[in-house]
Amino acid sequence: MEARNLTFSHGDRPALFDVSTLFARGQFSVILGPNGAGKSTLLGCLAGLLIPDTGTASLDETEIANMSAKTRARLIGVLPQNGETHWAITARALAALGRFPHQRGWGINAADRNAIDAAMVATQTVAFADRVVTELSGGEKARVLVARVLAGEPDWILADEPLANLDPGYQLDMLMLLRVQALAGKGVVAVLHDLNSAARFADHIVLLHRGRVFAQGKPSEVLTKDNLAAVYGIDAEVTTAEEGALQLSIKGRTAR
Repeated sequence: MEARNLTFSHGDRPALFDVSTLFARGQFSVILGPNGAGKSTLLGCLAGLLIPDTGTASLDETEIANMSAKTRARLIGVLPQNGETHWAITARALAALGRFPHQRGWGINAADRNAIDAAMVATQTVAFADRVVTELSGGEKARVLVARVLAGEPDWILADEPLANLDPGYQLDMLMLLRVQALAGKGVVAVLHDLNSAARFADHIVLLHRGRVFAQGKPSEVLTKDNLAAVYGIDAEVTTAEEGALQLSIKGRTAR
């Protein structure tokens, strides 16, 4: 999945400038950057939900915006930021909506049921499968929305702030789940705010600043003291834990 010389504006407000980056299957990629850096806009272009002003977002050299909605939905599963559900349906029925791009008639078949079951097991939502989603907590609902994405068995998972509304334990579960999906060969691209989560779980990081790619590469190449100072205005100590993952300790703001 590639963004090439991609530019996008929200009306008269520029959001992305000449962004070029490449994401690979089998990797857990994370898009980082301060508020307003263009993270969600980039993800929206990759998902085909936003059409770039110039440049392209492509999947296997096919422009994503030119794909039919059904083809795109089969290939790319999107977890939106602050996903809302307004229907009084059960958690299982919501997860089952992920099978829609694969269906050729009314009802679901054995393959659909197996995919839904597997998605609910992976997201730990089986226990409340029969509860109405409008009565679930924010964290429970967030996990059901992930189950809907996984039920579609997409090649790519694009997640915009998937840790929102989750307590620390379920945040770790979510990161591990996305990591497992990448290890299984899917392409996973997530917008995150937590630097330590990105340092620990990401294979590849794209750091945006003011709508441009400031740095990209392995966590150790991107999450440097100088980069964090320049982009976030923070004084951070970057160390390596015993298991090899980076750890960031934010000591304060840099001098302005």
